[in-house]
Amino acid sequence: MLVSKNSSYLLGLAMLGTLLVSGCGKSRENITVAGSTAFQPFAEKLADQYMTTHPDVSITIQGGGSALGIQAALSGAAQIGMADLVKLPEEAATLKNIIAARDGIAIVTHPSNGIKGLTTDQVRGIFSGTIKNWKELGGADHEISVISREAGSGTRSSFEKIVGNLTLTKDALIQDSNGTIRETVANDSFAIGYLSHGLINEKIKAISVDGASCTEQDITAGRYPLVRPVFLVYSSTLSPAGQAFLDYVLSEEAQELIHKNGLIRAK
Repeated sequence: MLVSKNSSYLLGLAMLGTLLVSGCGKSRENITVAGSTAFQPFAEKLADQYMTTHPDVSITIQGGGSALGIQAALSGAAQIGMADLVKLPEEAATLKNIIAARDGIAIVTHPSNGIKGLTTDQVRGIFSGTIKNWKELGGADHEISVISREAGSGTRSSFEKIVGNLTLTKDALIQDSNGTIRETVANDSFAIGYLSHGLINEKIKAISVDGASCTEQDITAGRYPLVRPVFLVYSSTLSPAGQAFLDYVLSEEAQELIHKNGLIRAK
C-alpha cells in the first residue's frame, strides 16, 4: 500500500479554494492537480497551454509524489492526482483514471563513466547492494554511489516492481525528486540513479538495459524493460471544468506537447 508521507501537505492543498476571484470580479474555477514529481513539469506545461485559451480556469500543479497524488484525490485535497506507477494500488480502486502518457525509467550515470549498458540482474545487484564496485562490471576500481528516490515515489515503486526482488541497499542516497537525482548523478563521477527519460540532459548519461536503450524507438517497440504509464486519477464527482481539462490532456494538441517534451504519447 502506498501511504502519503506528508499529511500537512495534503491539509495545505485542502485549504485551496475551488474558486478564485479576479480583479474584474469574475469568478475563476481553480483545479488543483497533485502528485508525481516526474510528471509535474509536463503537467505544468499542459496547464499553462490550457489556461491561455481558458481564462476562466486557474490550474495549480503540485508535486509531492504519486502516493500523495492518490491520497489527495481520495481526500478531495486535489481534484486530480498524478501517479506514475506500473499499476495503481488497491486504495485507488474507488477513483477513476486515464493514462496521460507513458514514460521510460532511465538508468543514468555520469557521462565520464565507461559503462554503456547493464542487464536487469546487474541493475538489481547494484541497487540491492550485492554489487558494490564498478570494477565488478568492467569499470573503474571505485565504490558505486547508489542514488534512489524516497518511499512513496511512483518512480521508485515502478523501478523496484519492474526490476523485481529488490530491497534497496541501506547505503543508497535518497533524493526527493527526479531533478535532484539528475543533479546528484551529474556531480558524482561514480554515481548511478534512475529517473524519467523525459528529464535526461547532457549532464548525465542514460545507459542501456538488457541491450535496449531508453529511447522512444525502443520503448515503443517494447524492447526497453523499464516503462510505466502516467495515470491521472480523480473522483466521480470531478467538476465539469476538471473533466474538460482531462479531455484536453488526451487531445492531439496536448499529446503532441507531451511528446515534444520527451514523454511517449498515451496511445
